[in-house]
Amino acid sequence: MVRFLNLTLAGITSGAVFAAVALALVLIWRSTRVVNFAQGGMLMFTTFLAWSVIDAGGSYWLALGAALASGLVLGAVVERVVVRPVENKPPLNAVIVTLGLLVLLQASAGMIWGDTPHSYPPAFTIKGLSAGGTRLLLSPFDLFVIGAVAAVMVLLTLLFVRTDLGLRLRASAFAPEIARLQGVRVGRMLTLGWALAALVGSLAGVLIAPSVFVGPAQFDAMLVFGFTAAVIGGLDSATGAVTGGLLLGCALSYVSGYLGSELVALGALAALITVLMIRPNGLFAASAGRRV
Repeated sequence: MVRFLNLTLAGITSGAVFAAVALALVLIWRSTRVVNFAQGGMLMFTTFLAWSVIDAGGSYWLALGAALASGLVLGAVVERVVVRPVENKPPLNAVIVTLGLLVLLQASAGMIWGDTPHSYPPAFTIKGLSAGGTRLLLSPFDLFVIGAVAAVMVLLTLLFVRTDLGLRLRASAFAPEIARLQGVRVGRMLTLGWALAALVGSLAGVLIAPSVFVGPAQFDAMLVFGFTAAVIGGLDSATGAVTGGLLLGCALSYVSGYLGSELVALGALAALITVLMIRPNGLFAASAGRRV
């Protein structure tokens, strides 16, 4: 029973990390209708900038602020310079462009900081909490990660559901021509969507860094699991991204704990296929009306 509890707690913690990456993917999809395969490279680059701040003697919180600010700028620049030229082209063009950007960012990081992974300090201790004399696989830093992801989910949900800005972001993504006729600055909304998504991705990178270290290719697996979590929950739902991340994290924790860590990737694939067979648009996808 204790082992099951610890595996569940470990799954919730890793699931929160997957959810953070999934939230960044969902934010870009909801605001621009583009799947950003360069998200892992972007959060890796901003996490490297945060590591540089810490390496120079800065505090964890100063590094976090630097990562968020650089992510905001990087997202806006990427949308303006890289994505905007293929905005009205076939969707495959955006996929190829973001994959190319991923390779560019990884190569640039390797040339600047080297290929050796660097350790990243956590905000709080990673020593497990105790309950009834039993050491749990849940630390104060894990609680910080879970709380940060939950706060981002709530804020994104409020942004898209309760604010005029969220409505303009969604209108710019779904019907840009009509949005322009209504006076919406579609170009600015798309840039803002990418900037906010990169900011959320930067937060995810800093939260992930203490467990995976910081290196040019260290975040690739997190991007895969984050994308899987987003698809499981539904690319249109922030709540679905978090739920998908938690479900995936727990499932992979059980697979690793009971069947072996070498089956983790296969477990993620099985979970993805199972959900797509039952709910192709994700567990929290809105039901689409059909006109007859």
